[in-house]
Amino acid sequence: MSVIPDNEVAAAQVPAAHNTLRILSYLAGRPAPVAASAIARELELPRSTVYHLLTTLAAHGFVLHMKEDRRWGLGTSAFELAGGYARQQPLARIGRPLVAALSDRLGESTHLAVMSGGDVLYIVEERAPRRQALVTDVGVRLPAHLTASGRAMLAALPREQVRALYPSASAFPDRTGRGPRKPSELRELLRTVRERGYATEDSEVADGLRSVGAVVRDHAGWPVAAVAVTWAGGELDERILADAVIETASALESRLKR
Repeated sequence: MSVIPDNEVAAAQVPAAHNTLRILSYLAGRPAPVAASAIARELELPRSTVYHLLTTLAAHGFVLHMKEDRRWGLGTSAFELAGGYARQQPLARIGRPLVAALSDRLGESTHLAVMSGGDVLYIVEERAPRRQALVTDVGVRLPAHLTASGRAMLAALPREQVRALYPSASAFPDRTGRGPRKPSELRELLRTVRERGYATEDSEVADGLRSVGAVVRDHAGWPVAAVAVTWAGGELDERILADAVIETASALESRLKR
């Protein structure tokens, strides 16, 4: 008597749920959005089934349809799930000693953040001795486009994803009167981040404070977090700080991929 594996039984009982998860997993492993026909071919599914499931996923924000390219990619709701997993210990646990070591090395406050929709959510903060309290305490959310951490992650997202998060000027909340206020300004800022390899902000979250951030990617190249350092004034060398932050982000990437 043969025994049918549990995963095959589940797939047979709830085929729509099974295929939906297969589509999400497939998209998560792609470096860029893909056509529905490619999804159907790779997963050996009827095109009608794929289109139906993609439409349902898009309605709930788990995928995005890039109409001009006729391609599909992950949506903000899928990104929320990734951030939710990260917040349930693994990323914070692995990242905390690295972020603490970075703070000791630089003598400044450091933190680790993940994306949550159009915000960053701080999951680790190491405050340096005799440094002022920051607004980046654990559990705090800030607009991603204003923070170095958020900009580092946004610059690593597909451009279509960024357009979905920031479709118009109304999607740009303000804190200090500084920072991008429309999509074209954000696109130019993120272009600079990609060219330079790290992100910065200067008094855009809090007056007198500056930050440098670097992205942390998973095995598929997806930005799962960012490491950043924050300091007061302009007496420190930004490039030296950036090199240290990038080194820490790279070390965290390596540990996540083990």
